Amino acid sequence: MNIAVFGLGYVGTVTAACLSGLGHRVTGVDPLQPKVDALNDGRSPVLEPGVEELLAAGLAAGRIHATTDVAAAVAASELALICVGTPSRTNGDIDLRHIEAVSTQIGQALAAAEPKPYTVVIRSTVLPGTAARAVELLAAEVGERSGVTVAVNPEFLREGQGVDDFRNPPLILVGADNESAGQQVISLYDGIDAERRVVATPLAELVKYANNSWHAAKVTFANEIGVVAQALGVDGRDVMDIVCSDTKLNISPAYLRPGFAFGGSCLPKDVRAITFAAKSHDVATPLLSSLLPSNSIHTQRVIDQLIEWDRRRIGFVGLAFKPGTDDLRESPLVEVVERMIGKGFDCVIHDQDLSTSDLIGSNRAYIEREIPHLSQLLQGNVAELVADCDVLVVSKPSPELLAALAARSNTEQIVVDLAGLPADAIGDRSYWGVAW
Repeated sequence: MNIAVFGLGYVGTVTAACLSGLGHRVTGVDPLQPKVDALNDGRSPVLEPGVEELLAAGLAAGRIHATTDVAAAVAASELALICVGTPSRTNGDIDLRHIEAVSTQIGQALAAAEPKPYTVVIRSTVLPGTAARAVELLAAEVGERSGVTVAVNPEFLREGQGVDDFRNPPLILVGADNESAGQQVISLYDGIDAERRVVATPLAELVKYANNSWHAAKVTFANEIGVVAQALGVDGRDVMDIVCSDTKLNISPAYLRPGFAFGGSCLPKDVRAITFAAKSHDVATPLLSSLLPSNSIHTQRVIDQLIEWDRRRIGFVGLAFKPGTDDLRESPLVEVVERMIGKGFDCVIHDQDLSTSDLIGSNRAYIEREIPHLSQLLQGNVAELVADCDVLVVSKPSPELLAALAARSNTEQIVVDLAGLPADAIGDRSYWGVAW
């Protein structure tokens, strides 16, 4: 394929060199003449192992060169990859001036030439809505001309390992609202063995931010555990070695799905204990200390929404802190029920795992303290609860619940989904997902 790569910084240079290595004909574009001259001389504008060898091979084969001439690059290509910087503004917002400038320049070059199909691909790290903005800027130049499309192709390159990461990516992700454009971008990577996904454009735009935030959270978590361990006379490296050896719960997809707030007898108590220990040793742990407040905010989000709707009869399908248990200790749903009762709402509860007569020990003591009138709120028949409530708050979906939803149509009823109900279970009811 004939490709123009706009921006010869780290991402652009590595991408251009690696694509030429796959056999594509690549034109690098940058407004800085020294970068253009370096690439044309076989010198990498950035320090990255393996890039100069790829450039030398590409130059020798006539598959790569660089220019400052946007119009010439667009004329010689059928697809453009935008790899320019997206720095932070002083308020933390993303600065899109380079993306916008290049989009406009590409549009002007297309408008001045004979019409042809052309795909503009944003490879820079951008937030949802950026591709739509690029579409606007291109349309402002080329008008209603068909065949000009925009896609997103986030990169997953680590500095110092960029060439290897390009050749062995965790996945190849493309965001496109046009199927042909999506497949065209995917085909850039023919010859690379990796999972391929074509998704909606805003989803692809957000994934890189989720990735990098998760990486930052992992670094910060390990460092905070390390300094707490040090204060308690333990080697934090040994702690994290054992933590990382657990690939069932720790280094795994476990707990990494949007849902409702955490609760139970372990997580809240143990987070409190370790943050108290840190404070007792004058160790600041902002990440660990933020966990419980963030969890409370997530619970409050549901309470606020229920109050805003002001639908007085609320049915809760599930009360324990997670499915498959009758443990009510520190269940965030207990807090929601109590708060709604306190606001004058009429609440009824169905939980197939729960029977007040079976509650013993600390579990029973917790309920007698928090919801002493629990037995008066329990509804044994989930179908009757579905038929009788204005709002359904579902944290424990069951076959009986799904059957009850399917058997009764109610356009006035609202379903609050805390668990991820099947898409076809809601019918014509109003729907609100807690984090989706």
